[in-house]
Amino acid sequence: MSMRIRTSALTALTVAALAAGTVLTAPAAGAAPKAAAPKFLSASQLPPHPTSAWTAGPVTEGFPEGLGSCVDTEGVLDYDYSHREFRTDLDTGAVQLTVVTGTPALAKALAKHYDDLIRTCADRIEKSSPDIEAEGRDYGSLPVEEGARVRGLHTETSWGATDISLLSVGRDGRTVTVVSWGQMGDFDDAPVAAFKKTTTTAVNKLY
Repeated sequence: MSMRIRTSALTALTVAALAAGTVLTAPAAGAAPKAAAPKFLSASQLPPHPTSAWTAGPVTEGFPEGLGSCVDTEGVLDYDYSHREFRTDLDTGAVQLTVVTGTPALAKALAKHYDDLIRTCADRIEKSSPDIEAEGRDYGSLPVEEGARVRGLHTETSWGATDISLLSVGRDGRTVTVVSWGQMGDFDDAPVAAFKKTTTTAVNKLY
């Protein structure tokens, strides 16, 4: 199975409306206000593409297929997942996932779990797919909110297909965000500095 994070592989809030003529009523005394939903990256906040502008899809509930095989929901509580996918006219794609947990402690554990999955992804790919060589790289942590870490993943198939992706995990309070960028190429093609800026923006923008 190819690890390409490409357009082909990168596979809203509901607002209640009152009927006309109804009277607005105040919430019951002591009722807790609903927490604000986390905000997402816009297309202009992705690493610039040299020849094609980014297009942002809608914010959608659920876990995105676009994160590929590195990150999944196996063994994770049924949290409130939302995501937005991005694409260019060429063979480059990205996705942002946000996960709202119950407490900052749960979010801290989830962020570590996702980072561990990304850190070990190359080994798991090679074990499950003998025709793929994979290498991961650690690009370090970022001093934003409760922290973020950026990693890279390169895969090459036995028939010569090569793909590069950058993935990051960050946290703000009880919310975790994962950002993934990918295209054909190798580590030399990865816009690491720009992706770090995107990750910092993604975490800062949550709330």
